[in-house]
Amino acid sequence: MIWNGTLGTLEITFILLFGLFYLLYIAKAIKAAKALKSSYRRVFYKILLRSIYFGLFIVALMGPSFGQTKKEIKSIGKDIFICIDLSESMNAFDIQPTRLEKIKFELKEIVEAFNSDRIGLIMFSNEAFVQCPLTYDKSALSLFIETLSTNLVPNSGTDFGPPLEMALDKISDEENSITRQKSKIIILISDGEDFGEDTESTAKKVEEEGIKLFTLGIGTDYGSKIMTRNGFKKNKQGQEVVSKLNSTSLRQLAKTTNGTYFEINDKQNDVEKLINTIGDIEGELRDTVQMDVSANKYYYFLALAIVLLLFDVLVKTKTMTI
Repeated sequence: MIWNGTLGTLEITFILLFGLFYLLYIAKAIKAAKALKSSYRRVFYKILLRSIYFGLFIVALMGPSFGQTKKEIKSIGKDIFICIDLSESMNAFDIQPTRLEKIKFELKEIVEAFNSDRIGLIMFSNEAFVQCPLTYDKSALSLFIETLSTNLVPNSGTDFGPPLEMALDKISDEENSITRQKSKIIILISDGEDFGEDTESTAKKVEEEGIKLFTLGIGTDYGSKIMTRNGFKKNKQGQEVVSKLNSTSLRQLAKTTNGTYFEINDKQNDVEKLINTIGDIEGELRDTVQMDVSANKYYYFLALAIVLLLFDVLVKTKTMTI
């Protein structure tokens, strides 16, 4: 038998109080019986009954578990790599407070939604870098998300090729991976046009591997200026740059890979749709473990204690006879 609880301060206090009160009761009953010259034997029957159901209450409180059974525990999950654009245009504030801050907030929602899956993070502009490898540690992943900044990568344009190539390599080259390709997912988040030359060929590799690719665009059609340390960003002609969402490249990328395009703008937020779409993808069985499971059977002891308590209350007996 396995006990879910132990004799703690509360249980020991109840036992001591019960014993103390009944010692006083016994002493009083014996003294009264002797004064009346009567038998006090029935007092001990009553004490025995009450001691039994009191003990059953204590046993139930400790949570006895018995009855060993085998239960199969399955570990099922997906591998998700999130590629996030950190070019300077992500500092635009047409999505409040900025595009990047909004994405960071939504990423935490995505991580929370898939807390039993492995998630990795890749940051990019025209180059790509692994910010966090595939991990189950959602606390560490949340810290990495919080530190995302446009200052972490070179800012000389946007290229979807490098992050896709890196995500494809990492997600397909996991040691001892038994995950089916269809349960491997890449999410690419950006606000701009793709200026890369190898994106199309990389996208075809993603499709051939059977890996799911979803794109998420953020921004608005009217756009906004881009805040930098020295004020608003300007072009070579000295004019202030206005960054607008260019969803064409993202839509085309999703179409090429048989994926889906989602968007965050001033009128809609498709993150919930993205989460639901990924949630509908079947995960892969990673591991199966046979475990011995014992059930808490406190209710047997509790039920018997209540029956004896009701018997004690409803059935009146003389504790002394003359």
